Amino acid sequence: MNVVLIGDSIRMGYQKHVQAELTGFAEVWGADENGGSSQKVLGYLDSVIERAPDVVHINAGLHDLRRPFDSTANQVTLEDYYRNIRTITERIRSETSARLIWATTTPLDEEWHNRVHEELGDFRRFAVDVNTYNEGLLDQARILDLEINDLNAVVIKAGPEKILSQDGVHFTDEGYAVLGKAVADFIRHSH
Repeated sequence: MNVVLIGDSIRMGYQKHVQAELTGFAEVWGADENGGSSQKVLGYLDSVIERAPDVVHINAGLHDLRRPFDSTANQVTLEDYYRNIRTITERIRSETSARLIWATTTPLDEEWHNRVHEELGDFRRFAVDVNTYNEGLLDQARILDLEINDLNAVVIKAGPEKILSQDGVHFTDEGYAVLGKAVADFIRHSH
């Protein structure tokens, strides 16, 4: 089985754990670079489709909901996020026979996160946006009949305060192991 993992730095963090968990069950591939926002995912879908995947697991949202310091708008508007979810889903479904799984965006500690980024002066993220974008993904899932891997709930259950790193958005090694196991288990069990 050929599994392709798509997504941002959270995906990059759990990828090696998914590969270890699925050894002997599936070949797991993910890009070396950060997949970024749903908009960026659209730009490299050709390379995903060329791999003729049996399973595609997508984790995109944390970059979409960023708010630049000089703006109150999200980097990718909610309407564009919806459109991107639809376009990505349509392309993968029409150009592959892959099982498509979308992951919810993981929680963040906005106080920790925004303190770090205040110093950098680049962007902020807010917990309310995580909820809004996840609700949007779930709305699209109902319309498009998408499989959802609720990684947000996995983190809540494990305790964000225990597994989030000091930047408030990434995870400790233990946290990535928890996420990797959850992704591998979801892929291993057909829904």
